[in-house]
Amino acid sequence: MVAVLRLLLLAAALGIATTAAARVPQVANGVFLVAKPGLPDPNFSHSVVLVTHGPDESTVGVIINRPTPLKLSEIVPRGVPTENYRGRVYFGGPVMLQAIVAVFHARSAPTAPAFHVLKDLYFTTHRDNLRGLLASKSGRYRIYLGFSSWAPGQLEDEIANDSWYVLPADEATVFRADMSGLWQALVERANAEQVRLTP
Repeated sequence: MVAVLRLLLLAAALGIATTAAARVPQVANGVFLVAKPGLPDPNFSHSVVLVTHGPDESTVGVIINRPTPLKLSEIVPRGVPTENYRGRVYFGGPVMLQAIVAVFHARSAPTAPAFHVLKDLYFTTHRDNLRGLLASKSGRYRIYLGFSSWAPGQLEDEIANDSWYVLPADEATVFRADMSGLWQALVERANAEQVRLTP
């Protein structure tokens, strides 16, 4: 399973989208981590996390199935336009809850730093990208508070200890309108896949 994760997460740089390295074209490398039933960490219980691998062997991403009751206008600085964003604000993870993260669709790489997670899907905390997204009336994106992160080797250990399923990620699931049944659906998919692959 660790080998599968390494292949799926194949070597792209993901820091917090503010470094010069983020300006280099990246390989799309996102997967879903699906918490296995009984995962004891309350930060990730029943979670689905869109993740990508960093150059230092760390892993960073956002929980995609935790909408919050917050309005965007409550979390951005005064004067930042929010009227074009009609979606929910999601809890991205327990790290740096003051950070605003956007996962967005784009046909080409943005000019400001962002990381290529899937085909036409990017992850950013850069203010120029965020301002551009908020100014658009037609962009496809979601806003998250905070993010999720694992130190080098930590996630591999958690997978070896049977904490996570690893599934290919897709954009349709990231932008799914109703996240309420997503975790259960992906657990069932992962279990069905394991049965299919069992000799």
